[in-house]
Amino acid sequence: MATDQRLRLPIGIQTFSEIREGGYYYVDKTPVIERLIHQSKYYFLSRPRRFGKSLLLDTLSCLFEGRKALFEGLYIHDKWDWQARHPVIRLSFGSGVLQNRAELDMRIRHQLSDNRETLELAPPAETDIAGEFTDLIKAANQKHGQRAVVLIDEYDKPILDNIRDPERARELREGLKNLYSVLKDADPHLHFVLLTGVSKFSKVSLFSGLNNLRDITLLPEYSTICGYTDDDLDTVFAPELPGLDREAIRQWYNGYRWGGQEVTSVYNPFDVLLLLQNRQFGPYWFESATPTFLVDLLKERGVFTPELTAWHSRPALLSRFDVDDISTDALLFQTGYLTLKNIHEEVPNRPLYELGLPNQEVEISLNEALLPVLGVSHAIFDELVIRLPRLLKAADMAGLEAHMKALYAGLPHDWYRNNPIAQYEGHYASVFYSHFAALGVQVTVEDASHHGRVDMTIDFGGHIYIFEFKVVEQLPEGKALEQIKAKGYADKYRAAGKPIHLIGVEFSSEQRQIVAFDVESA
Repeated sequence: MATDQRLRLPIGIQTFSEIREGGYYYVDKTPVIERLIHQSKYYFLSRPRRFGKSLLLDTLSCLFEGRKALFEGLYIHDKWDWQARHPVIRLSFGSGVLQNRAELDMRIRHQLSDNRETLELAPPAETDIAGEFTDLIKAANQKHGQRAVVLIDEYDKPILDNIRDPERARELREGLKNLYSVLKDADPHLHFVLLTGVSKFSKVSLFSGLNNLRDITLLPEYSTICGYTDDDLDTVFAPELPGLDREAIRQWYNGYRWGGQEVTSVYNPFDVLLLLQNRQFGPYWFESATPTFLVDLLKERGVFTPELTAWHSRPALLSRFDVDDISTDALLFQTGYLTLKNIHEEVPNRPLYELGLPNQEVEISLNEALLPVLGVSHAIFDELVIRLPRLLKAADMAGLEAHMKALYAGLPHDWYRNNPIAQYEGHYASVFYSHFAALGVQVTVEDASHHGRVDMTIDFGGHIYIFEFKVVEQLPEGKALEQIKAKGYADKYRAAGKPIHLIGVEFSSEQRQIVAFDVESA
């Protein structure tokens, strides 16, 4: 809803009625919601945390309950049959950490009982959880004369909270499967079903039999169902924008995309609202939960960090997510640290996904979180944040060379012995890219096709730096500086009118040190 006057910022508010009645900004999602409701019956949606999934479910709940006044002025207001009111059953696993099947079953029974009270239904006969849930759906349909709506939020959280303990995670998965299995046979009594969460567990493992569950996660027509678009920022939040650098907002926070290039990219609402409140840029979304599990997993598997900027994947890998089999691609994508940049079809009907970091917030924060894993301690990074930007602004080449040598000399010796990632061939180039990316300077990875090399450009402080970093034992042929010149990377930057510096950095993994640092102006 576009407005000229300043309203309240709905930070952390997931209740639709509170936003509509409390004088808050609201981005009208009802055009997408109307399409959703009229197209199908059973839906599944995965989005990263803090993307507005709970508010979406609450909006649907108010709509099916027929709370017409809340929708005044919104797209759907005169397109909805307000006479048909459906009983709504709400389940959420968002709060607390459940550690075993008994705790999960207790939580489920408690929520089923709450729903009975809300819908004014008689207590159930003594039965198991599946029986109780079935009974609740049937009773709601019979008492209210309309089929029931089931909305499940954070459907996967009990499993994700225990993902480091596979046995416990499997036990909780079976408990949830027992609950969700009810939906298939309850079909005659159901009007609409939506499950939302962060991850996409395989249908077989969690929704056995529920074959008609439509996954809308990557469907272009639902790409903006959660999150804010550029247009939303420029209209709804227009009164808040003066005094903020609009292009910087885009660079820092936009860029999440669920579909190919034709799809509108979105902002994480949490980031936008905190920026508008605090009036300064910060990694608000990233800092709202530490991705410990992700960092640990990348450490175990050895990740080539320059590849995070252009990661190629197949659709099957993006949804390969189960207790005993989590693909790195699926984990990075579903948690929101990588997003879809493009979809190619080299072979007809066999799409390939190009993934990348969504924006500057994630690039800075994820690389900073990975630096200790790569052997660069917080103390070294704190020093680097002060020193490195000064060297780049001054184009101090001798200082840059000394800085690089000190960086690699500072990687602890015992760390090499005790750390699997140190044996990983992409390690040295990862340190090189990540320590620049974590600074927040504009880094473009030109080529990350070989783990022993990274070609990258840095545009900062009025200068353009084009680096080739290579490990000489892995790529003995040719001087790094000559390779940069041969590849012609400088050509596309000449129009910028800034001084261009070509820097070839050669590293010996045997000596664990830089053995050549060649500089030339383009």
